[in-house]
Amino acid sequence: MPEGTAGRLSARRILGLVTDPDTFTELPYPTRQSRPDGPLAWQGYDASRARAAERTGEEESVVVGTARVEGTAAVLIAFEFGFLGGSLGERTGDRLEAAYVHARAHRLPVVPLVATGGSRMQEGMLALSQLQRVARQSALTREAGLPQIAVLRDPTTGGGWATLGAGADVVLALPGAQVGFAGSRVRPPDADPAAYTAEAQVAAGSADAVVSAEELKPVLGLWLRLLTTPATAPADPPPALGGSGLPTTGWEAVQRARAPRRPRAEAYLDAYFSRRVALSGDRCGGADPGGMLCGFGERDGRGVAFAAQTGTATRPAGYRTAARLIRLADRLDIPVLTLVDTPGAANDAEAERQGAGAAIAELFAEVAAARTPITTLVIGEGGSGGALALAAPHNTWATPDSYFSVIAPEPATAILKRPPEEAEATAAQLRIRPQDLVELGVIRGIVDHHGNTPTTPPPPGPRPG
Repeated sequence: MPEGTAGRLSARRILGLVTDPDTFTELPYPTRQSRPDGPLAWQGYDASRARAAERTGEEESVVVGTARVEGTAAVLIAFEFGFLGGSLGERTGDRLEAAYVHARAHRLPVVPLVATGGSRMQEGMLALSQLQRVARQSALTREAGLPQIAVLRDPTTGGGWATLGAGADVVLALPGAQVGFAGSRVRPPDADPAAYTAEAQVAAGSADAVVSAEELKPVLGLWLRLLTTPATAPADPPPALGGSGLPTTGWEAVQRARAPRRPRAEAYLDAYFSRRVALSGDRCGGADPGGMLCGFGERDGRGVAFAAQTGTATRPAGYRTAARLIRLADRLDIPVLTLVDTPGAANDAEAERQGAGAAIAELFAEVAAARTPITTLVIGEGGSGGALALAAPHNTWATPDSYFSVIAPEPATAILKRPPEEAEATAAQLRIRPQDLVELGVIRGIVDHHGNTPTTPPPPGPRPG
């Protein structure tokens, strides 16, 4: 049976695929006294478990232990789909709880390698209640500041997807894996099967990336390293990559920021990080990969989070994804770099239906409440609250080919009931050049091509409004 390009791998085979050789140590499992045919006395249940054990060589549907992945120690939870469809029962819950308790005791990240059809029918509501147990352990682990990275195998459905999978901080998936809350036997007969795939979940913002079996170990290893070895100091603003020299007028600042050949976020991220991985999706049904780039990168061997606008109008899903990133970085004590570059938030009818205002408010709140240091560089257009939401109070910098404004000059002109040809004069009055912003105390300084940042002391109290 296919599992992306890797086949439907057993628990032991997937563990062998992602762990460093000879590093996996299985954890001791709790013992549970069980009445004949399980807690519901389901006739034939013992025989079914015996056949599953003989077929797979396992005594339950999960194997848990510790290992290293590309050198980083972690607790791994591998589902054995061949054991009653990888279903969750009471003994499965015992093993899962033991894994999370061990992770917290030893300060290790948790990696669920999920392949399950959901709760075990032969244990009824006692099986379903294991989802609450798993959710509690996951929440405690999150509260302890430890990352959880799920890998979705084929299939990942039911409660396993709704807890261990979708509840993880980062969700990776093998190509072609069946992923969805409804399994193939219970979904509507006319349901589009393409909606229940790993690829569809990435497009819908519920998973971060589809990763081939061949790339899974290095990608997982990089994620683990970046999330467990954070940079110990705030991120430095990147050096400017575009034109040098400051604009003489506000309109010149606007034109330079809008220049088609001006370096964009991708160029800045490539120059700043030696390697990076993408965090994608808002976990609310949306993604904005063309408008907001989020993820974690390696800088001088340490992890730094980033959220970067790409020069387009940012969609609500982009703001929610950035808020998700900042929450995760804050919990893991990882510094954040944000790059501001947008003419403003998307303001079409669909953006309003998707909750543009609420999404921007969420990002404002996460930036304001973050304890981890956030550094911002304005690299192009800084249009209105759609740009300011991503900017760090008292630690925002700018490049020479950028501007920051209460709103772009053209809509500002319209708001002031001026004729369109006065946009240039309005730009001058708004004082939106980088040097104006320094003088006003809105930004700390202007970076040059060498990363030099002539600084001004952070202003006391709230930033001038």
